[in-house]
Amino acid sequence: MIRGALRGVIFCLVIAGVSGLARRNRLFSTYPPSQRAQTTQRVGITDVTISYHRPLVNNRKVWDALVPYGKVWRAGANENTTISFSDPVTIEGKTLDKGTYGLHMIPAADQWTITRNATSALTYR
Repeated sequence: MIRGALRGVIFCLVIAGVSGLARRNRLFSTYPPSQRAQTTQRVGITDVTISYHRPLVNNRKVWDALVPYGKVWRAGANENTTISFSDPVTIEGKTLDKGTYGLHMIPAADQWTITRNATSALTYR
């Protein structure tokens, strides 16, 4: 009696394990083409985290083609790139509350304008 019950339990565990492997393989085989990445750096006492999807170029021209110059670009491949601050910060004399912000960019050949949530702009050369 115990032996039969033990066989049943082992059978159920094997079936559950096999179905879990099948599900896991399906997830790996359908991954998004542009991989998600995240980096965190502590600056002073503030943790700054940037989350993004690394775009795959695939032999395509990106700048001034796929991403046109002079137009707002939602930085990131699959989703918007975000930046998070664990504490309030000051950027170019403006205070920014702690939290997560979307990053948008306006690329050009000689300079880029970086905006957060498409409202305030910083220009980098």
